[in-house]
Amino acid sequence: MLKYKDRSFEINEGDSWKDVCERNGLRDVLAVCVGGRPEGLASPATGEAQALTYADEEGRRIYERSLCFVLLCAINRLMPGTRVRMENSYGMGVLVTVRDARLGDSAIKKLEAEMKRICAEALPFSLTEVSRDDAIAYFNSVGQTDKADLLSWRQKPTFRLYECDGIKDYFYGEMVYDTSYVSVFALSPMPKGFVLRLPSPDSPERPAPVSDTKKLLETYTESNSWIKILGVENASDLNRMTRNGELREFIRVNEALVDMKINQIAERIIDRKARLVLIAGPSSSGKTTFCNRLAIALRVHGVKPVKLSLDDYYLNREDVPLDEEGKPDLECLEALDVPLINRQLKQILEGEEVDMPTFDFVTQKRSSTTHKVRVGLDQPVLIEGIHGLNDKLTLSIPDDEKFRIYISSLINLNLDDHNRIRSTDARLIRRLARDSAFRGTPVENTLAMWGSVRRGEDRFIFPFQERADMMINSSLVYELAILKKYIFDELCAVTPDKPFYAQARRLVKFLNYIQSSDAEDEIPLNSLLREFIGGSCFYR
Repeated sequence: MLKYKDRSFEINEGDSWKDVCERNGLRDVLAVCVGGRPEGLASPATGEAQALTYADEEGRRIYERSLCFVLLCAINRLMPGTRVRMENSYGMGVLVTVRDARLGDSAIKKLEAEMKRICAEALPFSLTEVSRDDAIAYFNSVGQTDKADLLSWRQKPTFRLYECDGIKDYFYGEMVYDTSYVSVFALSPMPKGFVLRLPSPDSPERPAPVSDTKKLLETYTESNSWIKILGVENASDLNRMTRNGELREFIRVNEALVDMKINQIAERIIDRKARLVLIAGPSSSGKTTFCNRLAIALRVHGVKPVKLSLDDYYLNREDVPLDEEGKPDLECLEALDVPLINRQLKQILEGEEVDMPTFDFVTQKRSSTTHKVRVGLDQPVLIEGIHGLNDKLTLSIPDDEKFRIYISSLINLNLDDHNRIRSTDARLIRRLARDSAFRGTPVENTLAMWGSVRRGEDRFIFPFQERADMMINSSLVYELAILKKYIFDELCAVTPDKPFYAQARRLVKFLNYIQSSDAEDEIPLNSLLREFIGGSCFYR
C-alpha cells in the first residue's frame, strides 16, 4: 500500500515503487518511506509506504542530493578531475566552490546547460554494494582522497555506492530514480563559485530566487577563513586530531577566534555609542551565552551594560494567539506585550526608573511582583530574543541608538567535499543534548517539537537576519566531537516504530563518521558550547 497525501494506492506482486507511482500518475513522488527508512523508487514494493515529495523535508534532501550528483556528472564531462565542494545552504540553494578553477558567467551557463542535458537523458542512479577496501581504493584512484579518508573511519564491511553517467560516488542518503526527476534548478554566479538553486517550495515547477543575503555570505566567508586557520575542512581532519591528541590545542585556537570576534563586536557597539543592543538568532545558536560574553567584553572596555529579558514580557498564556494547530503560538511577536516593551524601553533609555514585569513560567501568567530598573545614560541595554531584529519590537527607539546582532550556528565542517553537514542538523544536536541533560526532555519529544521551532524561525527570524549590523557564527569546528557522546546512544535507541525514527536515523548516520573526544576539560567555562553540555560559569 502506498500512501500519498490523503489517498492510498494498492500494489501488485512484482511491482517496484516506481511502477505504483507511474500506474497512478504520481509524478511528483521522489522516494518512499518504509518503516521509518527512506527507499528509492527502484526498490520492490512491499508492505506499507509513505510517498515522499518535495513538500517533505526528507524529499527536499533527496532532491538536493540527487541534483548535486547531476552537477558532479556535468563537471566531469566538461572539466574532468576538477575538485568540487558543496558548502553552506544559501536560501533555497547550496553554495558550491570549484577548486583550482575560476568559473566566469559563460562557464557557469555552459555547466547549467550540460546539467539540463543530463536531466533530459533520464540517466538512472544505480546502486551497488562494494567492500570497504574496494570503495576506498576506488576513491583514491580517482583523486577523491577526502571520501576515501571518510570511509576509512567506518568499520563497515561494505558501502553502497551510486553510479550515474560513468562515475561513482558515496552519499549518505537515497537518490531519485533517474536524472529527469531533478530537472528544475538554476545556477547563479557568486564571488567564489556559484549557488545551485533548488525548486521553490511554494512553486516547485521553477527555481527559487537567489537570496539577497550579502551579510550572511560575508559571515560564511569569514567562517571559511577560520577553517583555513584551523586546518580542518572535513570530518576526517577532525578525527585525526582527536586520535592524535591534537584536539586540545585546536579547542584553544577555535575559542580564541570566537573571543576575537566578540571583542570586535563590542568595539563596534562602543564606536557607534549604541544604547540598545538587540541579539537575535535561531534556536540553539547560543544567544544567552553570547549575551553574557558580550557584556564582559564591553566591561573590559570600561562600559557597564545592563541585560534585560524579553521573557518577562510574555502575555498570559490564555491571551497568546493560537497557531495553525490550535496551540498557543509562543514564537510569534504577538505572544509578547509589544506596546509595554516599547514604552518601557523608551523610559529606560531616557534614564527613568520603571517597574518591569515578571513572568511566572509555573503559572504561565504575569506575576504580581515587579522589579525596578534604572539605567544610566552611558549604559547600553542588552536584549536577546528571537524577535530582536524585528523593528516592531522597538518602534519607540530611534535607529541610530540601536545595534542589531544576528547569531547562528553555521557549521562549515563537511563530512567530505560532496556531503555537507547541515547547520539545522548541527543546531538540532545541540538542542537535543541540552534538552536531555538539563530539561529532562526525551529525544523523541525534542524531535517532535523541532518542526514547529523551524517554522517559527522561517517566519520570525530568518526574514530579518540581513538587518543585523553584525553577524557572528557560533559554530565551533570541534563541537560535534564533544556533543556526540552526549546524545548518540539516545538517538540510536529510537526504534523504527516511533514517528521520528527517520530524523533520528539521519543524525545517527552522519555522527557515525565523527570520532568522540574526552577533551571537555579543555573547553572554557564561558564557551558557547557549555550552554549545551553544562559547566557554564554563567549558569551557576
